[in-house]
Amino acid sequence: MASQNSNTGTTVTGVDCANAQGADRLLCLIQDPYSGTFHADAFWASLGTSIAAMILLTLAFSLMRPRNTIVYAPKVKYADKKHAPPKLGKGLFEWVGPVTRAKEGMLVEKTGLDAAVFLRFTRMLRNIFLTLSVIAIAVLIPANVIGSNKAAISQFSKGGQAFFMTMTPQYPDPRRIESLWVHVVCVWAIDLVVAFFLWRNYGAIVRLRRQYFDSPEYLQSLHSRTLMVTDIPPADRTDEGLLRLADQVEHTAALPRASIGRNVKELPDMIDEHNEAVRALESVLAKYLKHPDHLPSKRPTMKASKKYRANNGAHDVDAIDYLTSRIRELEIEITHVRESIDKRNAMPFGFASYERIEDAHTVAFAAKKKHPQGTTIRLAPRPNDLIWQNLPLSKKQRSWRRFWNNFSVAILTILWIAPNALIAIFLSNLSNLASIWPGFRDNFQRNHRTWAAVQGIASPALTSLIYLILPIIFRRMSIRGGDTTKTSRERHVATKLYSFFVFNNLIIFSVFSVIYSFVAAVVKNREREDAWHAVIEGAFFFKLLGGLSQVSYFWVIWLLQRQLGAAADLAQMINLVWTWFARTFMAPTPRQEIEWTAPPPFDYAVYYNYFLFYATVALCFSTLQPLVLPITALYFAVDYWLKKYLLLYVLITKTESGGQHWRFLFNRLIFAVCLSNVVMGLVIRGASGGWYRVYFMVPPGFLMLGVKWYCAKTFDNQMIYYTKATLKDPENLAEPGKKVRKNDRIQSRFGHPALYKPLMTPMVHAKARHVLSEIYRGRLDNSDAASTTGYSDIAMDPMSHSHPGKTARFAPARAPPKEMFEVVPESRLDFEHFKNRAEFADALGGNGELFGRPDDLISERSSTPRSFMGAGNSSGPSSRASSPGGRSERSVSAPQHHHHHHHQRVGSSPLTSPRDPTYQTIHPAYRDDPPIGHHHRGRGIYTLHPNESDENRLLHSAQPIGHSDADVDVGAGREVYGLDLDRWRSGYVGVPPEEEEERMMGYEYYRGRR
Repeated sequence: MASQNSNTGTTVTGVDCANAQGADRLLCLIQDPYSGTFHADAFWASLGTSIAAMILLTLAFSLMRPRNTIVYAPKVKYADKKHAPPKLGKGLFEWVGPVTRAKEGMLVEKTGLDAAVFLRFTRMLRNIFLTLSVIAIAVLIPANVIGSNKAAISQFSKGGQAFFMTMTPQYPDPRRIESLWVHVVCVWAIDLVVAFFLWRNYGAIVRLRRQYFDSPEYLQSLHSRTLMVTDIPPADRTDEGLLRLADQVEHTAALPRASIGRNVKELPDMIDEHNEAVRALESVLAKYLKHPDHLPSKRPTMKASKKYRANNGAHDVDAIDYLTSRIRELEIEITHVRESIDKRNAMPFGFASYERIEDAHTVAFAAKKKHPQGTTIRLAPRPNDLIWQNLPLSKKQRSWRRFWNNFSVAILTILWIAPNALIAIFLSNLSNLASIWPGFRDNFQRNHRTWAAVQGIASPALTSLIYLILPIIFRRMSIRGGDTTKTSRERHVATKLYSFFVFNNLIIFSVFSVIYSFVAAVVKNREREDAWHAVIEGAFFFKLLGGLSQVSYFWVIWLLQRQLGAAADLAQMINLVWTWFARTFMAPTPRQEIEWTAPPPFDYAVYYNYFLFYATVALCFSTLQPLVLPITALYFAVDYWLKKYLLLYVLITKTESGGQHWRFLFNRLIFAVCLSNVVMGLVIRGASGGWYRVYFMVPPGFLMLGVKWYCAKTFDNQMIYYTKATLKDPENLAEPGKKVRKNDRIQSRFGHPALYKPLMTPMVHAKARHVLSEIYRGRLDNSDAASTTGYSDIAMDPMSHSHPGKTARFAPARAPPKEMFEVVPESRLDFEHFKNRAEFADALGGNGELFGRPDDLISERSSTPRSFMGAGNSSGPSSRASSPGGRSERSVSAPQHHHHHHHQRVGSSPLTSPRDPTYQTIHPAYRDDPPIGHHHRGRGIYTLHPNESDENRLLHSAQPIGHSDADVDVGAGREVYGLDLDRWRSGYVGVPPEEEEERMMGYEYYRGRR
């Protein structure tokens, strides 16, 4: 076998490894790259070093924590009262008590459900491996020691290493071969333990999800009652078409309000380019104005972008003037696109918001097996969770992109085999490289200490860099692959990372030498035997047992060293060192300094991958090297405690999914257990030489698949849907004049952010205020050049900056300021002052819930523009901080509605009369209310007049910006009641008279008047 050949100094091809040079030496290294890497002392040294380093880092954290609250407890300062964690004292270990006392209910409230699910998952892994550790210590290790062939072990190892080898089934004693039945029993025990904890925690996650559904944040959010519809055919790409599609799935008592997506085309790219230009200008100015009283003699220069070199040439240009010009041009272009956006075609996606959560979830559940007109209808995510550029993709485009994405990941995974092997063999041990490269050998021997330092730094640094870049690559690939939400993107990133790690770092890394030895033996034996007998003589399973036993020592030490990484995360050493270095030796911009003080986001995809990979390694080697079980249990026990502090006081969830990562974790653990069963079966086959015992290890795999099927059938619908059916109240349907409660009015926040988010304003330090007018020639005011009137989610005019209490329209005229910059004093370089601003909250503030400002909370202050809703006004949260900075004087409303608004209001419109032949062709949500007492019974809400064309229906359903319900005949002061519609929809609730005055004061009404 491989291990025997390496110890005896020869390979399967007959090469003497002790005296081999060049290519022969390379063959020896490939066959057994782990020879000499494990000694008994290495285990104890690694254990002592890891624990000592962890204790030292924890003590360093405890000393620095009271003096660096911005780094070690930012959420105490920035979170609102509800989400702020318990305050900490200044004592050395006063952080231990609050972390220990924090229970799951408090964690859900303070950190969010995603963080609570992560901690529950970590605690579950801790409990699983603590239980398995008892089995390993009490059963597996004694069975392996008793069943080992001591004489065979003593021939290849001595001392402490021999003791570790007796704990494995690598050398079974033929007289005690029946002891291998203990491994079979332990496989059943391991599977049953994991299945129990998975089932138990699945039920706990469902309870957390049900509590989440009943929480005020969810009940008052818009996404909880909104459906997302994709793959809409061209004929239904109207607001009314969305309602038709929803009704084809399930009829509900209340009519939803719909919003079809609009084609924003190049607008998001233009805004991204604008933001990059602003950041570039800030960086240039920060360096140029680092010492404002002693400016450099030469102004900064730069190369113009290739896209714009036709106007600027290929030579260097003045960086300040060039970036100023680019920002100005982009703002003008953004203005034009924003003002003309409703003239563009509709997109194949949209949103339908219901007044009741039950209605939305009932339709979503019914739509699981229904796809009206080929559409896909599902519950809408949070607005900040959407990846807008992928929503217009068709099913075919999305499937093709997903195929190429998975194919690219597979190619990347396979291509990484060679670099991974080279790093493992040579970079981690430069003496191996010196043994086959004579030119390097002389230098290595002359500068041994230098190369030893390089070896200690280069291998972990290069590996860490690769694993830091890998998630970024997979995220970009997932976006190009068609993911429509950030939650699904992170789930796919974690899936790809896990597959990459398991294939390359576990399977290939562990069996590479075994496969090489087996192939070499087959090739050698084939010279004197036929191919089949050569394969049999190759003794694959025996070599596999030896190779896995050898590599198991590496995994023991590797898992021990993970404790150091857990403590390093707590100490936040990288953040501290990088921030100090940047502020000391670089010229950071005000924006960068503000971002450094913000709570960093927690990378769920990366840490889920790490934890799943550690668990998979431990399960695969559980019977082969039982020591991995208590070592893994120790890691999860320590890291659960440390991560609990970080999530409670330091880290935030950037995009809250409401605990939707659980099913991915559950499925990967099922896979890990099944993979470990395969590994254990191969080990038993190699140790016993027969398949009889292996057959008894097959049923546990089917048991795990049965657990998966049972949990999916029992729990999944409860996790996803608030309810699966809604009882339709006959009394509610029979009272067409029943008022709509104000609190039930729905506002849609599902408009593309590029349509209404304010543009970034360049920031400069206050110390450079006095020289700005000499060097900058940009915008003269602080308003966005874009008109955001038609797209803002705020139903109020922007307030004047210089005249409190006055709107920007009616504020006294004043001369425009000479400076456009936002000058930030040193005392305000803190996230506390900017956490509610859109440009910071989107990237650093999650969805705003931590700071008391969730982005889709339904309230009574604002109403959404008509372009993003079906009809009528609705309510939502208002925020001065997120309001657009200014308003363009150019109106985007249709001119025919501007000058005769009042006369149209008191006059008569042909669409308000039910006798008009086109009245019944309009969806009830878009009809104007009839005169009091007038009832009309038609042939159904979708009955069309024979002479009506699709173009007319589109014109009636899609109204331009500025046209509201107030623009059509609604008699002043009259009462409005519902209208009987047809056999299955008994009435449509109109606008109650007491709400008429409120609607006249709304944003839509005055948009029409302008």
